[in-house]
Amino acid sequence: MYPGWHVLIGIALRTAAIYGVVLLGMRLSGKREVGQMTPFDLTLLLLLSNAVQNAMTGPDTSVLGGIVAAGTLLLLNFLVAEVAGGNRRFRKFVQGQPSLLVHDGKIIPAHMAREHVTMDALQQALREHGIATYHDIALAVLEVDGSISCMKYDDIKPTASTHLARRKILKKHE
Repeated sequence: MYPGWHVLIGIALRTAAIYGVVLLGMRLSGKREVGQMTPFDLTLLLLLSNAVQNAMTGPDTSVLGGIVAAGTLLLLNFLVAEVAGGNRRFRKFVQGQPSLLVHDGKIIPAHMAREHVTMDALQQALREHGIATYHDIALAVLEVDGSISCMKYDDIKPTASTHLARRKILKKHE
């Protein structure tokens, strides 16, 4: 009934390896994939979890083996969060960084393509923010959580010393 320490350590090591591979795979899939789950993404996630289960526990189907695998995953997740909280470079690697999609009312096609953001998704985000068209925004940013945040020219303080603040003043006089 008890699988033995060598089996449990093997489960912990295999689980850690699978965690690293899946974390890297999710990171490489992009912010939009993680932030906006579609039925396709959910199906992939469920199949992925089922596919790696046997690689983590091997032939051991004991309750203790499952507890070791789950505990290893929880511990690794905690450790990654702790290190990411204190190390900016590691956080950038694990979480990514925001991507500028629209600047000064102009779409940046290369950034949209790199992040796999469609015009439909951008327009949906604009509607959610009550904005009619991308020409009306100073900035649109794909955040690390997959959401798109938008800043209208009206949101920029008149005292700001940026080119977008000057653009806001020019737009009012047009």
